Amino acid sequence: MTTKTNIRPEALRALASARVSITLYGALAGAALLAVIAVAATGHTVNTFMWVRAVLLPVIAYVLLRLTAAAADGSRRAFERVGTLAVIMPIAIVGVDLIPGVCPPWYAAAQALCVLPVIRVAFLTRGTALKAAFAKAG
Repeated sequence: MTTKTNIRPEALRALASARVSITLYGALAGAALLAVIAVAATGHTVNTFMWVRAVLLPVIAYVLLRLTAAAADGSRRAFERVGTLAVIMPIAIVGVDLIPGVCPPWYAAAQALCVLPVIRVAFLTRGTALKAAFAKAG
């Protein structure tokens, strides 16, 4: 297992960039939650899917931040989880939103905007600095 003292400065910079992107994702997900609350408060229809997704995604941002911090402390397992989630989340979020009738177009667009910073994290976790820092032994 890699320890923080063995992680190169360029890898720590890449993880710091990932943390900034995840923070932005959390802020955008929070704004989407506020939008759902505002739409519901004005008497427009908000379905259960929208409520669940709007509450869940900011929570996932917190989990991603914790995992990124653990990766910066040298946890290979946390690094692998961040990388995996950063690839799966945008595909799953946009893919489900494209199913007709699941959510209104404005909500699908808001969710697509939210995951743009996560796509950046997917690229960061596959960059040379982090690949080298968390290379599998043997």
